[in-house]
Amino acid sequence: MRVTSLPLRIGILVEQNESFENWQLMVFDRIVADPRYALTALLVHPAPYGAGRRSVFFKLAHRLEQTALGRQAPYNPCNFDAHKQRIVPLASAEPGAAQAQVAELGLDLVIRMTPNGLPDDAVRELSYGEWALSFSDQKSGAGEWFSYLEVATGAPSVDLALYVRLGVSASSVAIASSSFNIKFSAVRNINFVKERAATLLLRELSRLADTGELITTPLPARSQASPPSIDELTRYLGILSGHLVGRVKKAVQHKAGTGAAVWTLFTGSGRIDDFEPGGSVEIPPTATDIKADPFLLQHEDECYLFYEAYADGDRKAHIAVGRFDGDRLEPVGVALNCDYHLSYPFVFRDGDDIFMMPETHQSKRIEIWRCVEFPLKWELHATALNGLSAADSILTRHEGRWWLFTNLSEFHAYEDHCSELHVFEVDGPGLARITPHKRNPVVLGSTVARNAGRIFAREGRVFRPSQHNAHGIYGYGLNIMEIEQLDLENYRERCIRTIKPDFKPGLLGCHHFDAAGDRYVLDARLTL
Repeated sequence: MRVTSLPLRIGILVEQNESFENWQLMVFDRIVADPRYALTALLVHPAPYGAGRRSVFFKLAHRLEQTALGRQAPYNPCNFDAHKQRIVPLASAEPGAAQAQVAELGLDLVIRMTPNGLPDDAVRELSYGEWALSFSDQKSGAGEWFSYLEVATGAPSVDLALYVRLGVSASSVAIASSSFNIKFSAVRNINFVKERAATLLLRELSRLADTGELITTPLPARSQASPPSIDELTRYLGILSGHLVGRVKKAVQHKAGTGAAVWTLFTGSGRIDDFEPGGSVEIPPTATDIKADPFLLQHEDECYLFYEAYADGDRKAHIAVGRFDGDRLEPVGVALNCDYHLSYPFVFRDGDDIFMMPETHQSKRIEIWRCVEFPLKWELHATALNGLSAADSILTRHEGRWWLFTNLSEFHAYEDHCSELHVFEVDGPGLARITPHKRNPVVLGSTVARNAGRIFAREGRVFRPSQHNAHGIYGYGLNIMEIEQLDLENYRERCIRTIKPDFKPGLLGCHHFDAAGDRYVLDARLTL
């Protein structure tokens, strides 16, 4: 723990003292609201971009794309007021001037939001260095080029790094990093990642404030340091045009009541640590019964399957149940149907009771239903996290305690359940007591964060299936994560396997796994 109760004295290096972006206001607002921090000064850099070249073509293209695809409602801070903050022009004209300024302000760290940072001697004055997010390096007066190259080259994901310059050499090392699925537009990528970056930055500030320890790793490779060339930008605009045409076609299909994503199921013999999907048997969909998010339950010597069910053109799904006869699934009926969308029917036992915790994010709460007549009659048992948008929630016991794993979307402009895994200690299926993990979100990044089935304990090891959202596809792949540490102070996991949609012909994705007894089931995507 920290040896002092004094708040961290934070300076933030900005381009100007007005017209802040949404993500910047989010950061300012949360720093001001937290007694562990003191927002000591906004430092205005006199030359934030340096003398780098500016492309008129890129400037025009970026601004047009931002106007057409990047509009956001303004973020209204609750605690931050720029007129009440100390705003200080950064002294950089004379050697040692910025160093003296940092010392006079008594800063512990500076968060850099500009491409140009502090002089090395000023960085050496900071106990915890100069922090920066990688997209802050990829901008000029002409615009921002973070992720343009990834979209143009068809990269599977875009990387975000939070890094720090510190020490006598003022060298750079990483604090944390994440990867996010590629969107069809670089401007949308930029704006989306900035929202997630605010969460990442505040999580790591919280860790530092609580422990006084700055944990770093070698800095990963970063994207291009200059705007795209005319050839690269022309290629990017061609790809963007193709994506926009595809989106128009999809919108027309949706309006006509068709074009829903089609999933199929596969089943076989195996467990989470040894299953081989190449040998599985398909349980195909029908036009009126498309199946996804499958969960298994053994009941009275029979194996039942609960799943998200919908017909092509439906605006919401319900929960259906079937019973296995060999590898053939016999329909039983509708287990749960509500006025809002239902999916991800996590079914589990606690003593003699059977519960279901489906995804109900449209109701803005987590719901647990108790079975009163198996398998088609259920009653609402408990609710939690009212007012929050939670998806793909799981309850599990670990070392005698109940834990809730859920994917919350803490968003302003971009609702997304794929990027943040939150963990809570709870009292059980009643959800009367909920204690958040100190490092929430414990996992951040759309290639690993979203739950993809129940958590399994096998021979002293604990496994969490997670989604690998990449290549611009929701549900592209399936990870098997091994949880190595779980308590209210710490969470650590590692990916031990990723299943891609190449185990059968014609698949575009696979994003969910469950097992019971010697049977496993997973789903796979047939259309986008």
